[in-house]
Order: sequence, then C-alpha cells, then structure tokens
Amino acid sequence: MALDDFLESEVAIAVGATAALLSPRVRGVLRSGAVYGLAGALIAGDAVSSVARGIGRGAQQAASSAGDVAQEAAGAASGAAQGAVERARGTGDATQSET
Repeated sequence: MALDDFLESEVAIAVGATAALLSPRVRGVLRSGAVYGLAGALIAGDAVSSVARGIGRGAQQAASSAGDVAQEAAGAASGAAQGAVERARGTGDATQSET
C-alpha cells in the first residue's frame, strides 16, 4: 500500500474504527451499553406483558360479569313468566269454579 492509500476516507474510517474497537475503554463502553440495552429491553418486555395480562384479566372479568347479569336477567324473566302462568291458572280455576 502506498502512502496516498492511507489518506483515502474509506481507509481512514476503517483504521479509526479498528483502533477504537481494539481499545479497552471503547470495548468496556460497548459491553456496558449492550448490558444496559438488554436490561432495558427485558424491562420493557415485562411491562408490555404485564399490561397485556391485565387487559386479559379485565376482559375475562367483564365477560364473567356480563354472563352473571344475563343469567340474572334470564332468571328474572323466567320467574316473571312462571308468576304470570300461575296467575293465569289461578284465574282460570276461579272462572271454572264459578261456572
């Protein structure tokens, strides 16, 4: 390689990057950055998972309470229908006994 080859921008960037990566200080910074980055990603993933679980529990509770309300409404409607049938039978019995 000639001296003018070292003055090209691509070669200068490659030499600078190689020197930086071989430096113990730069390697320490990169390593700690990777550790902190991974820890941040794990914390963010845990937070997203927790929110998703909370939403799932809320939806499950809403569905359960909606089912309870529907069951109570059906029970009330059944009770009302049964009461109406009993009243109709009572009225029919009274009409039959009068005739």
